[in-house]
Amino acid sequence: MSTILYIKQGCPWCIAAEEELQKLGVKYERREVRSNPAYFEEMKKLSGQSKAPVLQMDGRILADFGVEQLPGFLKG
Repeated sequence: MSTILYIKQGCPWCIAAEEELQKLGVKYERREVRSNPAYFEEMKKLSGQSKAPVLQMDGRILADFGVEQLPGFLKG
């Protein structure tokens, strides 16, 4: 399955999430939701809310998270 990171351009939490995923070597597809209404609707449907970042990985969702939550989520 693919890994998708939904972000909002300029969002400090989104920037930190991208930096952390890159540091950890996690490959992901980046979907910017402010410029793409379809991605925004997709993110809301998956996460149940409109805040970013949202990470979808192997059918699991981590919504509106801080980087400190990533290691536990990535372990499954």
